[in-house]
Amino acid sequence: MAETAQTVSFPVDTPSGPRRTEVTYRRTGAGEPLVLLHGIGHHLQAWDPVLEILAVEHDVIALDLPGFGRSPALPAGHPYDLPSMTSSLRAFFEALELDRPHVAGNSLGGVLALQLGQDKLVRSVTALSPAGFWTEAERRWAYAVLRGMRATARRVPPERLARLAATPAGRTAMGCWIYARPARRTPEALIAETEALRGATGFEATLAAGRSVLFTHEVADLPVTVAWGTRDRLLLPRQGVRAKKVVPGARLVRLPGCGHVPMNDDPALTARVILDTAR
Repeated sequence: MAETAQTVSFPVDTPSGPRRTEVTYRRTGAGEPLVLLHGIGHHLQAWDPVLEILAVEHDVIALDLPGFGRSPALPAGHPYDLPSMTSSLRAFFEALELDRPHVAGNSLGGVLALQLGQDKLVRSVTALSPAGFWTEAERRWAYAVLRGMRATARRVPPERLARLAATPAGRTAMGCWIYARPARRTPEALIAETEALRGATGFEATLAAGRSVLFTHEVADLPVTVAWGTRDRLLLPRQGVRAKKVVPGARLVRLPGCGHVPMNDDPALTARVILDTAR
């Protein structure tokens, strides 16, 4: 069973000097450390379907990225671009005394995981539908979907959200853009992630910073897997082929029947891909 959420405080650099920030995380299991990074607008609970499987072999740390879930926004002046976010994650690793953990990330978390690998801060990388391998048209499509999801989350009143979440059709309507099987989400999980999207203080800043994100360099000398759901409607599966060209040493894995957040659509397959990479 996952441990209760904890918080850790650590310093980050800002134009006015070092400031402290705080991150919420959950930690469970034993073995080599494995850090899990969620996508934009999501929260650490995105990993719940695979957490106990991974914890059989690893000391698993799932965190709310700064400005998402229960983690507050970064201090004023600290950007949300790729170098700054990976610098913050380096500080998080140091605060928890994690020596080059394995890392798995989804979407935003996937490109962060690849950057951590390029910076040699981790032992292995599993990137699930990572951002940053898009064309400009594909990026605009993804941003339009994300902005629409955010607007819906902020507009739907709690009582209507509860009614939608109570039925398979309602869960499908709310989660169809990121899950291939959204009706499998529990009502409680759907409500919690919609509230996380509604309250994500880092959402706009992360979107703005992401306009310039295009991952173009190799990740050498460590195991890397890029995995893509065949039913990903947000970041289309053909982007996985580009990722393989950019990171030729990576293993490219197709996740049949999975959407953009495969941990829910096929927990066993997703966990196996992560564990195989870490091994």
